Amino acid sequence: MRNHTNAPRAFLLRIVLLSLALLVPVLARAQAFVGKPKLIVIVVIDQFRADYLNRHQADFKGRGFNLFMKEGAWFTDCYYDYANTKTAPGHSTIGTGAYTDGHGIESNEWWDAARGYDHQVSSVEDERYQLVDLPPASIPANQPGAPADAPRFVIGASPLNLRATTIGDELRLATQGRARVYGVSLKDRAAILPAGQAANGAFWIDQDSGQFTTSTYYMQHLPEWAAAFNHGGRIAQAEQEASVPGTTQFYELVGRTPAANRYELDFTQALITGEQLGQSGVTDLVVVSLSANDIQGHQFGPDSDSENNMILSLDQDLGRFFSWLDKNIGLNNVWLALTADHGIAPVPGEAAKLGIQAAAVDMKKVYAALNAELNQRHSPGQKLAYLLPGPDLPYVVLDKRTYARLHIDEAAAENELAALLPDAVAAQAPKSDTALPADHRLPVTPRLRDVYTRLQLASGPLPPSDWGRLLAHSYTEHGNWYVMAILDPYQMAGASAFAGTNHFTPWSYDRHVPLAFYGQPFIPGEYHGRVAPVDLAVTLASLAGVNQPSAAVGHVLTQAIQPTHPAGQ
Repeated sequence: MRNHTNAPRAFLLRIVLLSLALLVPVLARAQAFVGKPKLIVIVVIDQFRADYLNRHQADFKGRGFNLFMKEGAWFTDCYYDYANTKTAPGHSTIGTGAYTDGHGIESNEWWDAARGYDHQVSSVEDERYQLVDLPPASIPANQPGAPADAPRFVIGASPLNLRATTIGDELRLATQGRARVYGVSLKDRAAILPAGQAANGAFWIDQDSGQFTTSTYYMQHLPEWAAAFNHGGRIAQAEQEASVPGTTQFYELVGRTPAANRYELDFTQALITGEQLGQSGVTDLVVVSLSANDIQGHQFGPDSDSENNMILSLDQDLGRFFSWLDKNIGLNNVWLALTADHGIAPVPGEAAKLGIQAAAVDMKKVYAALNAELNQRHSPGQKLAYLLPGPDLPYVVLDKRTYARLHIDEAAAENELAALLPDAVAAQAPKSDTALPADHRLPVTPRLRDVYTRLQLASGPLPPSDWGRLLAHSYTEHGNWYVMAILDPYQMAGASAFAGTNHFTPWSYDRHVPLAFYGQPFIPGEYHGRVAPVDLAVTLASLAGVNQPSAAVGHVLTQAIQPTHPAGQ
């Protein structure tokens, strides 16, 4: 005879087991909600071409870059799919998984017709807020007529111009604000834009003193841990490491040395400790953008000894940072991502020595020639300004106020400028310092590859090709009339072919950046085949179980994701 005494208990046990069975796949998919991983860290290296990793691979030691290249998923062929390769658009793309036509950031600064013509507007400038806790020497004098005791106001910064959400925003939304999200950089735009609109904080430095600051968009005063960092001797240590003790030009002099990377990473450690990131029960996120490579890279170029030393030093600094994360949080509880905001061209004079059609183009002279020609055509005997101050390639911006007085509409003005630009560029005499050592080689004549008006970019027609897609992804509206001027490969604005280098083009050397991941969901290996930085945010969103950012166009990198992994890993 069966004993029915324990039947209700057995039935309840089956219900509990069934509930647990149903719960397991939910936990596996919705990782961010249960703090798996505890922390995501996105490392962005400003101006870091992807081929640097291949070039220096044999010299990397420990678990810096090797953590990604030997233990992580490393994508060797990652290219931006737009043309305006600059710091602010790049950082916005990394965070949002979108291009300029999605996130609205076209350059580091621009002329904003709705906000005046006295200066260009920074990509993160926001006069509604002010910077906090600046040292007295960095605060400008009161405006004329203000009372003596009036608070000194410094124009602040915010993600006002960012028109799409980021992976950090989506973590905040999905967890009803429990996830904490922060950005860190020497530059305000590099701290603010990848972190997003809902970030708990973004920190960057006062360029003179090196002290970290933020904006009242985030908080009224620095947290105690940040104030302690600013006044704890770390600035003096960085100045000493950079051999410029007591400098009042921290950004320029310390910022272009490896000491700046160590300074930023130490601040990031103070942030993680001070805000107790990774301990909230949901997934937290930090984006740290390392600016030093860009500051010195413009001056010395990608093939210099300075660049080589910077890369090898950063390898060691990243190794120390990852070891700190392992000790304090555990790398098994962390996902890491590595990328860059743009690449860089070689110094044109150095490329020209090898026979590349490289050149420096004096765009100031081009501007002067264009203004002279336009005055001769439309306002003889006058010196009207038809172009807003520049140059800031790839954009040449028209002063539509001048054209309005002459009753010339946008289409006519832009088409005329587009027609004049090629000859104005070609008319620049070849620079003697671009001549090759061999007597039979002649200096290169500068040349425009393509010119597109704003109206063409806004509504076409654009080439039905990959090239046309690059252009379309670069467009946004800021109220100005302009043309987009694209020089031939390896040609750039500059008065001398040996006076540094730049980035701002659709050419591959400006678009090629590293992309790599480390963490338990990723299959270690070296992956070939085209991917893009927009894939970073959507891949992390998919694994974290949250929505992709609002304008995201990237693809989930399923080829590098474990087909199954236990919940929370």
